[in-house]
Formats: sequence, structure tokens, C-alpha cells
Amino acid sequence: MKTLAGATGWRVALLVFLGVLNVVLFIRMVWGPSGLLEYRAMRHSHAALEQKLAELDKANVALSREIRMLQSDRTYVEKMIRQRLRYVRDGEVIYLFSEPSTGAAEHDGKN
Repeated sequence: MKTLAGATGWRVALLVFLGVLNVVLFIRMVWGPSGLLEYRAMRHSHAALEQKLAELDKANVALSREIRMLQSDRTYVEKMIRQRLRYVRDGEVIYLFSEPSTGAAEHDGKN
């Protein structure tokens, strides 16, 4: 009878130990340094980085296209010089208009 009670005690102790171990492992799986919550945060960060990479790739393609046009197309070069540097040909007049200020729109003529 003594061996039966001793064997049952070890079984209970083993089951309690395994239960506690399962709880600890579950807690680490969810909230641990490489757990589910960290995985979700990293997945969200990865998606944001992928989107930013796609935007940078688009910008890179546009800049490459502009470089090729600046190297090979004289009319495009002239257009960019005229637009960005406001160069004019002989006999041309350029009119520059300033943007309306936002303060004038707020008053609407009322004092």
C-alpha cells in the first residue's frame, strides 16, 4: 500500500510540474521576446517597410527616366531649364505670379 501511495504522489507531482511547465511555455509563446505579440508587431513593421520600398522603387524609376531624358533629349533639357531656372529666350517676357496668402482669405473683408 505504501508503494501505491508513493507512486500516486509522484504522478501528481509530475502532472503539477508538467502543468506549470505548460503555463510557462504558453506565456512565453504569447508574450515572450519572440512570441506572438512580437511577431505581429514585426509583421506590421515588415508590411510598412515593403510599402516604403515600393514607393522608393517608383521614385527611383521616375528619376532614372528623368536622367535618361536629360542625357538624350535636348527639348526636355530646355524645358526643364526654362521651368526650374526661369530662363527665357530673347524677346520673351515672363510673368511670375505669387500665390495668394491664406491670411487674406480668412478676413473676407470683415474687420
